[in-house]
Amino acid sequence: MIQGVRQFRDQYWERGAPGRETPAALTRQLYRLWLAGLVLKLIGSSWDVSWHFKWLRDDLAPPHLINTVGTVIVVGLTLFHTFTGYGVDKLTVRLMQAGCGIFLVALPIDVINHRINGLDITSWSGSHALLYLGTAVMLAGAIRGWTKYFPEGNARTFGLVALWFFFLENVWFPNQHQEYGVRALQAWDNGRPEAEPILLQFAADQLGVPIGREAVVHFALPIADWVYPVWGLVAAAIVLVIARRTIDKPWAATAVAGGYVAYRCLIWPLLAGIDFPKSAVPLFLILVGLAIDAAHVVKMPTPAAAVLGSAAVTTVGYVGIWFQQEFLWGPPISFSSAAVTAVLLAVLWTFGDLIIHRPEAQLLASRLKLS
Repeated sequence: MIQGVRQFRDQYWERGAPGRETPAALTRQLYRLWLAGLVLKLIGSSWDVSWHFKWLRDDLAPPHLINTVGTVIVVGLTLFHTFTGYGVDKLTVRLMQAGCGIFLVALPIDVINHRINGLDITSWSGSHALLYLGTAVMLAGAIRGWTKYFPEGNARTFGLVALWFFFLENVWFPNQHQEYGVRALQAWDNGRPEAEPILLQFAADQLGVPIGREAVVHFALPIADWVYPVWGLVAAAIVLVIARRTIDKPWAATAVAGGYVAYRCLIWPLLAGIDFPKSAVPLFLILVGLAIDAAHVVKMPTPAAAVLGSAAVTTVGYVGIWFQQEFLWGPPISFSSAAVTAVLLAVLWTFGDLIIHRPEAQLLASRLKLS
């Protein structure tokens, strides 16, 4: 292994500018390492959510260590791209650098936040938002690099689906608080709390009340009921729309959403098997992916496609959440927020399409003038 590292260093470790010609074999190696690093970050973050619903926070907890290994791989790759210029253009490497920079700055801020404010169980804190933002920006760089440099073929398509899966997971991540919270409250009500006594006591002390249902509700479901559907459906739909167009394959959005749901259906039983808390799973995201793919099947003008697509996403999303509440597990939501979700998604979808199609419109106008 050491010999292989030395060969790699001697062959490729040389200063270069972004955009330089990159051997196809090296491109495959680099971006497959990106996938490996992101898989480790995914496993660590998934375990981390469940961990925080069982134990008090620990900087050196196993989920943090796994996540750290993945982060080291991603940061190392970014440094390699930066120094050698292989496998990236200027915008790609700037996105990778900015994303890693935001993430690394957010880490000590998050530690300080926990030192000052204690448990901070919610996924919706400012320091956590910086971590999500950094991950999103670095993923945008990886997606651009994969799209621009990875050789054509089935592996290229599979990698794009995987990268958009990671992007969707990162965007959806804060919503997992409510998905774990609803199961945590149910476990308490059933007389079998999954949180350790030390965590229950800490949550009660923060609220200044005895250990009981009030304290459990406070740490398990402190988020307003409108947040879960509005953030989840709008953010997830925008990600899936962009994924559908980037991958440029039929039913690509369904594949990304289905992959995420399949992963969540696999990871929570594994975590439960080692005695960690369970979560609700957003099964309705598959319907959201189907609605977005269906909106791309029929060619329609931009406003019409955005409005109809947004209406379909909102309908299947809210109905899907209601179904899960009735027959499986689903977080409490405000159904009156559906109108806000539909309008906000339609506006963002339309605005995005106008930006994308603006260069095409300008080119058409210039051609008309010349003719």
